[in-house]
Amino acid sequence: MHAALARRGEHCSAELVRTLMRAQGLIPAQVRAFRPATTIQGDFRGIPDLVGRDFTAARPGVKLVGDITYIRTWEGFLYLATVIDCHSKAVLGWAMAEHYRTELITDAMRMAAGTGLLQPDAVFHADRGSNYTSDEFGRFLTGLNIRRSVGRTGVCRDNAMAESFFSAIKNEWLHRFVFTTRAKARRQVIRYIEGFYNHRRLHSALGYRPPLEVLNEALSQQAAA
Repeated sequence: MHAALARRGEHCSAELVRTLMRAQGLIPAQVRAFRPATTIQGDFRGIPDLVGRDFTAARPGVKLVGDITYIRTWEGFLYLATVIDCHSKAVLGWAMAEHYRTELITDAMRMAAGTGLLQPDAVFHADRGSNYTSDEFGRFLTGLNIRRSVGRTGVCRDNAMAESFFSAIKNEWLHRFVFTTRAKARRQVIRYIEGFYNHRRLHSALGYRPPLEVLNEALSQQAAA
């Protein structure tokens, strides 16, 4: 909230904002550590960790992270897979389904590739789940000229950036709803990603700027170089 006011030219201290919010009974949605129960241990032999917990990148499309989570509905779980750019923190690809088979993550990656932003020999980092370590997904990435990277087993910090996004979407948005159908949950996920997160959410790692602002600035600088 303090960062949003500062961007609008409103000068006040963070403590004043906290005091006024408390007086109005407003509690900020804090992003908490989150570990989704969607990972089945896969065979990761020969797949290196090319990221080493460094979730930064000098330009868009060279380093990406992804993961799978689930959303509860009265019809059953809706699974969400994402592909996030490490430079801009923008969600470049996403996919949802009633299952979390490998095609879910290939659909998300296909969407990211469709933006035209992925660079040759880019790195895609995920956990050691069976989908991400499967031969099918490996062949798919090879076809896109993308190198595969995985973190260590059971070490959530090795894919912290991807999991941080899931904490944000759940704590800031999805936990405010009760979904009777998967279709309703899907609409709210799209609303958050495309209507709020990419365009308007202020990201602390970006100097409290929204992802697409940083992405478009980088693309403009590349075009002018």
